[in-house]
Amino acid sequence: MPPVPNASLIIRGLLLLIVAAGVYFFRGFLVPVLAALIIGFASWPLYRRGVRACGGRTALAASLALLVVVVVLIVPLSLALHYALKEAGSLVAWLLDVNRNGAPPPQWIEALPWVGETLATYWREHLGEPHALGDWIQLLSGQHIGNIYRMVLSATGDAVNLALTVLFMLITLFFVYKDGARIAGQLDTIGERILPLQWQRFSRVVPATVSATVTGLGLIAIGEGVVLGVAYWVAGVPSPVLLGVATGFMALIPGGAPLSFTLVSLYLVGSGHLWAGVGLFAWGSIELFIVDKTLRPRLVGGPVKLPFLPTFFGLVGGVKTMGIVGLFVGPVLMALLVAIWREWLHSLSAAPPPALVPPPQADAAREP
Repeated sequence: MPPVPNASLIIRGLLLLIVAAGVYFFRGFLVPVLAALIIGFASWPLYRRGVRACGGRTALAASLALLVVVVVLIVPLSLALHYALKEAGSLVAWLLDVNRNGAPPPQWIEALPWVGETLATYWREHLGEPHALGDWIQLLSGQHIGNIYRMVLSATGDAVNLALTVLFMLITLFFVYKDGARIAGQLDTIGERILPLQWQRFSRVVPATVSATVTGLGLIAIGEGVVLGVAYWVAGVPSPVLLGVATGFMALIPGGAPLSFTLVSLYLVGSGHLWAGVGLFAWGSIELFIVDKTLRPRLVGGPVKLPFLPTFFGLVGGVKTMGIVGLFVGPVLMALLVAIWREWLHSLSAAPPPALVPPPQADAAREP
């Protein structure tokens, strides 16, 4: 008689197949769901205050919180991205013209102290001739400049896909707000069954890590991009919106914001606007000092202790995998991995070492 298979193993195998099929068919919704979870984790303390103000009506509190997210986050970011892409399209069009006809070195490069004449000579040799810029771009990136221009145009025209992603994110965020407490209770039940000793620590570390990362990296980076973008506009820098958005992205990386406004300040000094460059550098230094010494500790409760390499990998991997949303999802996921790794090491160091029992001696084991 053939052996009867274990029914529990069959059920578990079927459940795994169903979960795998669900992940495969709904993988397109991964980006909006992750974005909604990150925003929900970061804004959950404020949402709880809104629930108390609404008398415990979670549907009303979730609707008001969603409206606040749209007004405060979605609309400003959409406008900034729209103008930045328009300025980027104009910049690429200018590069196409330079590649077609060649261009003499800019005056601000020739005016740079010590290295201006040398850089101008290199410019004339390698970029002053027609099609020289395209050859350099193809050598460095493997792409023709025309392909880059078409990529910019496709990015500006792919508004429908981005709008659908934002819409799915907002729908998911509404239910995260509305049913978040109940979902967290169900996850606690499952987590305590799977990890009975470590789940309580992990369940406290994950929301705190997400909130600290989003506040310490995302919101402060957006603020620095806005403040320095306005400073670029006041200083008369070309394409201030594009440079402000680029500075906000660079601010996600430690040391990225100082590098951005320092390069722009050097451009102003080299182009003959000495006091504008000095003023921009002074304003950026003061703003960075205020953010790092006052705002960041108040918002986060201390600096986000995420090393440079995981932050960089999170940014690059997030953008490559998820696009613009990955700028925030990638560092958060890396912060979670680092936090779980540290908590695991902490649990291992806190656990007592196993007692070593010496093996019985052969003589003692013998009976007299």
